[in-house]
Amino acid sequence: MVIDASWYERPPGTPERLTAGGLVCALRDGRAVVALVREGDWPAYLIPKGGVEAGEAIEAAARREIAEEAGFTRLTLLGKIGVLERLTFDRASWTVTHLFAYATSERDATPTDRGAHPHPPRWFPIDALPDMLWPDQRRLIERNHDQLRRWLSEAHG
Repeated sequence: MVIDASWYERPPGTPERLTAGGLVCALRDGRAVVALVREGDWPAYLIPKGGVEAGEAIEAAARREIAEEAGFTRLTLLGKIGVLERLTFDRASWTVTHLFAYATSERDATPTDRGAHPHPPRWFPIDALPDMLWPDQRRLIERNHDQLRRWLSEAHG
């Protein structure tokens, strides 16, 4: 499947869904790396994220979704990196996703939602990202590359 520009055009009457997630980052041997996840058997990677539950704070939802999809729980908030909007995978809803950057000292993690996320997260250098399912997520990481490096340097400084 190819994600093209049609995923980023909201059809009239499409209901909105609020989601949150985060980019888990670390410094490894002086190099900025990010942890990305896969859903099911899809070969491409993505940033962990999912729906905000009723009454849940957006940033708290991001932390919960990271634990469910990637397994990381020791997270230090670095900052908000953006809001992305697009159709959901089934094209039934328009998703508005608030994304944050976090630092962690954890190297390995196991998703708590093993049904939808049977694979552990994988670390990638920020300047050598793998194939990603959603092009807007890749662009968001690339756009925030320098800021992420600064935040990580400050966090480890």
